[in-house]
Amino acid sequence: MKKILSLSLLLALSVTLHAQEAAHIADDVYVFTHGGPGNQYRINGRVNSGEPVTILGRQNQYVQIRTESDRTSWVPAEFVVAGESKLAQLPSLEESLTTSQTRIQEQDEEIARLNQQISSISGNNSQYTEQINHLERQIIQLESEIANMDQSNLIRWLTHGGLVALGGVLLGLFVPYLPKRRKRRDDWF
Repeated sequence: MKKILSLSLLLALSVTLHAQEAAHIADDVYVFTHGGPGNQYRINGRVNSGEPVTILGRQNQYVQIRTESDRTSWVPAEFVVAGESKLAQLPSLEESLTTSQTRIQEQDEEIARLNQQISSISGNNSQYTEQINHLERQIIQLESEIANMDQSNLIRWLTHGGLVALGGVLLGLFVPYLPKRRKRRDDWF
């Protein structure tokens, strides 16, 4: 018997705890509270928009609520919204906004710094491109000069060789006509 009684008591508590739900009054209304679940019950107060409440139960189109001041009343269900109100969320939203603005400002500064680096690199890049073009023109000019030097060296060597050959031919032609020295004859032997 004690087990059944404790089980039923535990079940009743869990149903009561389960029925309570955090909510708030809609953010755009000003609601009068009633002593029971309907308009025919006496108005016993009011609840401001955005005020947090706890839902205790539902009947017909009304919701039984408990306010932060621990007052229990009934209000139309259409004016009760589950979760935190925008008014309660405002401080965390403002903090999030401040954090986001700070992050945006830091990112803007980083973007400005990176843009400055890009412009500096672009300036260096154009200088390097100009230097590369100048060096390529010099390489082409030097290759042309080397090719011309090779050709002039070849012509010079051919000219020298031709002159040496001509000198040899002329020498060969004139040597036989040169007076010869006579050998002395020693007859003593």
